[in-house]
Parts: sequence; C-alpha cells; structure tokens
Amino acid sequence: MRSYRLTSSLGAAVLLALAAAPAHADDGADRSFTIEDPRITESSGLAASRLHPGIYWTHNDSDDGPYVFAVDSRTGKTVATITMKGVGAPRDVEAISIGPDGNVYVGDIGDNLNGSWDHVWIYRFPEPKTLQDATVRATQFDVKYADGPRNAEALMVHPKTGRVYIASKNEEGGGLYEGPAKLTTGGDNIFRRVGEVPWVTDGAFSPDGKELVLRSYFSARGYTFANGRLGKDYDVESPLLPQSESVTYTADGSALMYGSEGERSSVVRVDLKKTGDGGGGATHRAGGTKDTADGGDGLPVKGTTLTGGIVLAAFALVLFLGRRRRNS
Repeated sequence: MRSYRLTSSLGAAVLLALAAAPAHADDGADRSFTIEDPRITESSGLAASRLHPGIYWTHNDSDDGPYVFAVDSRTGKTVATITMKGVGAPRDVEAISIGPDGNVYVGDIGDNLNGSWDHVWIYRFPEPKTLQDATVRATQFDVKYADGPRNAEALMVHPKTGRVYIASKNEEGGGLYEGPAKLTTGGDNIFRRVGEVPWVTDGAFSPDGKELVLRSYFSARGYTFANGRLGKDYDVESPLLPQSESVTYTADGSALMYGSEGERSSVVRVDLKKTGDGGGGATHRAGGTKDTADGGDGLPVKGTTLTGGIVLAAFALVLFLGRRRRNS
C-alpha cells in the first residue's frame, strides 16, 4: 500500500506520542526506533535477524527494485543493503520472514490490481553472516493459490517446520494459505486455504512457533497454532501508527515490533506478558500499560486516558484530512 503524507503539524505530534517507549536492552537494541535511511520510504515488512542481535530486515513496497535493508534498532541506521540477483523485477513486495533454515524469505505477494495476477513470487537467500553491502544470488519461487488469485501482504515462515504461510486480504476478511512442505523451482508452488483470518497487512510467528500474530491498520489478533492450523484467538495490543504495515517478534520472543510506512517511519516495541486464560490459550498485554479491549474497530476503549483519547482523536483527524486531500 502507498503511504500518504500527514497534512498538518498535528501528525508530527501524534507520531511522537505514539512512538514514545522506554529503553529495554542494556545496549539499546530491540527498543522503539525510527528508520533513518532516506531510501526507505515504504517499509512494508519487518523481520528480526537471527544472526545479528538488534538488527531488523525491511524493504520498500513497489517500484524500488530487488533490495533488502538491515536496520540497527540502536541507531535506526541502515548497516547493510542487500541486492538480490537471479530474480525478475519485483512487482509488489509486501513481506519478509526468516526461516529455521537460516534463509531470508521475501514475499512479492501484493497485487494492487486486487487479485488479477495469476501468480506471485517468493525470493529466498541466506541471511548474511557479515553485515555489509552485498549482492547475493536469490532463488525465485512461483506461487499460485488453489482457489484463484489473491491480494496479500502477510508472509510467515514457521520457525520449526520451515513451511511458508500467506494471509490474503482481498475479501471482507481474508484467508490463511499453507504452502507445500518444501518450495521448489521449475513449477508452481500451490498454496491452499487452511483457515479464515481478518483483513491483515502483516503477520509473524512466535519464535517457538506456537502462536501467530496478524495485524491490520488499527488492531492486531493472535492465534494459538499447532499442527499447521489456527487455534484459539485472543486480543493483542498494538499501537496506532500512520500506516500500519508490518510486525515481527523480537528474536527472544519477549515483545512485538510494529512498523509503518513513510519517511523516517517509526518501529514501536510492545512488550508481551502472557497470562493463562483457563482455556489453553494466552493473552498478550503490553507490560506497564493499562488493560485495553477492542471496541470492534481495533481501537482501545478500556483504560484509555484523557491524553490517549486526545491522541486518538487527533489521529482520526489526520486520517480524515489526508483522505480529503487525496480526493480533492
């Protein structure tokens, strides 16, 4: 999805209020940060590095080329730019995930024509052991859906089985699609619908593979996950951002990192604290914050302070002004 520019100085105040978060790791890693690279204006996916603590992989949306960026959460600066070779011209890159095989999976799975492309692509390359600019050979996989073309923005590799899942978004809700046990070249990899999910912009598995979090522009939802299928669903706290596009777990699974599009876009950390629900599931809450509940539109309505209400109202106004300007 294309980002839009905030139409008043009010937007800057909203961003500052939403991105505020305490420091966590002693070295400053894995806390909220701002992507400083002027080349990254449409960060559409996010994945925590498995080899380099505090590093997050991201990429732009469409019309950018075969590039993936490693961003240091301590500084917000890009420490490596990877150029993929051996793949066609990327069309609408929407997601990124790292598998248990040590490979980075890049999902060229978006469809701005709303499901009119008969196939999409996944690119795969080994996560670099050294953080420096490099050109790497990537493997390209052709992907089709068993029930016809779909628009999608969420691709998740299961951290134990290595199986790839995609969540579509061109229906009222969406579907969770499971890929073959192993992706292959030289033919189509057929993804089959195995579950129903909300309309989402990204998703991520927990490091142990037992939970799946899916996010949309205004909310997030979690699911227990076992034997390749969705289980009990539960509320997951998420921040409001100008254009909420990405989510990943920290490498240690202690928090979720939520990203957005735009110049100098924010990545916001939300700490996770599990509590048993008596039904075998789990509820995620942000540590140190008031309990919130979903009011049906993804906005927190329980425990919201006066300041929080002002921020939400300001954010709604920014959205309205932005849409009005685009339509004028």
